[in-house]
Amino acid sequence: MYKTLIDKLSKESFLTKEEYLSLIEHRDEVREYAAQKAREKCDQVYGKKIYIRGLIEFTNYCKNNCYYCGIRAENNKCERYRLTKEQILECAYIGYDLGFRTFVLQGGEDPYFTDEILSDIIKKIKTKHPDCAVTLSIGERSFESYLNLRKAGADRYLLRHETANKDHYEILHPANMSFDNRQACIEKLKRLGYQVGVGFMVGSPGQTYEDLANELIYLKKTEPQMVGIGPFIPHKDTPFAEKTAGSAELTTFLLSLIRLTLQDVLLPATTALGTVDYLGREKGIMAGANVLMPNLSPSSVRGKYLLYDNKICTGDEAAQCVECLKRRILKTGYEIVTDRGDYIQGSDKNEI
Repeated sequence: MYKTLIDKLSKESFLTKEEYLSLIEHRDEVREYAAQKAREKCDQVYGKKIYIRGLIEFTNYCKNNCYYCGIRAENNKCERYRLTKEQILECAYIGYDLGFRTFVLQGGEDPYFTDEILSDIIKKIKTKHPDCAVTLSIGERSFESYLNLRKAGADRYLLRHETANKDHYEILHPANMSFDNRQACIEKLKRLGYQVGVGFMVGSPGQTYEDLANELIYLKKTEPQMVGIGPFIPHKDTPFAEKTAGSAELTTFLLSLIRLTLQDVLLPATTALGTVDYLGREKGIMAGANVLMPNLSPSSVRGKYLLYDNKICTGDEAAQCVECLKRRILKTGYEIVTDRGDYIQGSDKNEI
């Protein structure tokens, strides 16, 4: 029965909430089959290529107090830092020489980084390396801000929606943060022509299997170009310190369902997945993922950008991360490529 549902999803790329829920609840019976089908779909679109995005974590200051996050504003044990403009550019230039053609500027919601500062950084990267894409992951901003950064040359924007359930959103965030505003920001980004990435944590406090089924419905409705999911991992200095972490097995199964639902999507095997399971990123690839996001941040600050505990690769230099990943991914039968990793839809190519 459950294989029949996977076949239906593979063919039609959509199920009802009840069908998704049934698969999630009985995933042990169909996990390997789902992964096989998901990998086949990904190979049809992207071949044996695994794309890399160079992650530059440029500030761990944040004005928000999300209950799960280690860089939340009220965590006074967090050692704060901001990279200078020169340091950010150096990370990108080093990354280019290592084969990266997409750079992800990620940080907390830090008011210090104004549109003017960020626009200058984006323009400098794009001027020196016009063959590269710049992705931003800097949270909720105004329409005008998103417009300014788009005009500066930003191609893509990652804004995890966190959850499609408003009540669940309010479990994860303080009252001054708004589910409706998060959704409005995603719509603004789409209107401005960004290629948009969304995502959620698997196993976050208060999340149910029904919520996960609804996430898949939400993703189909939203049609993002990228989806980033990873297991919830608690941080010792947050209100969720004692909560139970999410699992690699459920995360990888959901990667397969996402691949079959959004067959062209760019789908990372995240660092969080590699943190809860040593082979998590490889398992993610075999379940249908096709993107990795190695860290290009200076090794001196990597241990300070900790959204959760026990994050991997905090002591490595950028070159170490890339060479290690290349060797590991080759063992799966796939290959990391020097490529922007454009989003492919049908026979058309669009930037992401």
